[in-house]
Amino acid sequence: LSADLRRQYKGKGGRQDVLAHLKAILAAGHTEIREQFEQARTGEPIGAMCVRQHAKLADGVIQAIFRLAFDEAYPLVNPTDNERLALVATGGYGRAELSPQSDIDLLFILPYKRTPTLEQGIEFILYLLWDLGLKVGQAVRGIDDCIRQAKADMTIRTNLLECRFLAGDISLFGEFQSRFD
Repeated sequence: LSADLRRQYKGKGGRQDVLAHLKAILAAGHTEIREQFEQARTGEPIGAMCVRQHAKLADGVIQAIFRLAFDEAYPLVNPTDNERLALVATGGYGRAELSPQSDIDLLFILPYKRTPTLEQGIEFILYLLWDLGLKVGQAVRGIDDCIRQAKADMTIRTNLLECRFLAGDISLFGEFQSRFD
């Protein structure tokens, strides 16, 4: 998926070709999941399997867009310590459960504050997801801000308990998890 997106992004159609390709992937994935659901026999635990498959489909698309954003559109050639970024799924999506038409809750974790390159890359990701017709709930926070808001709001705390790493700097995610725990 990522190699195809890179080729299309660099090609004549650029962003529009990437968008068309991703829409086709999502449509085919949703059709396949729906067909499996409709062909299931009574008593089979198909619902849980379908929500996991929807999450896996979204994971693949989001991870490919993340790589496109930071490998091609806004490359971080020699990132500073402040240009680290971890993309995390939260809430139900963080549990790898995504029902059709559900919001995709994402958290972009930074070590400190946003840099211009990170901000542009995050916007690139979000705009592509929105243009795909996905409902995205998002937050961009430093680790300190995540901890502060989790202490103040039980909903945020619960969503962060169920977070799952998607892309970016795994060590930054580990730092967040250690501090959160």
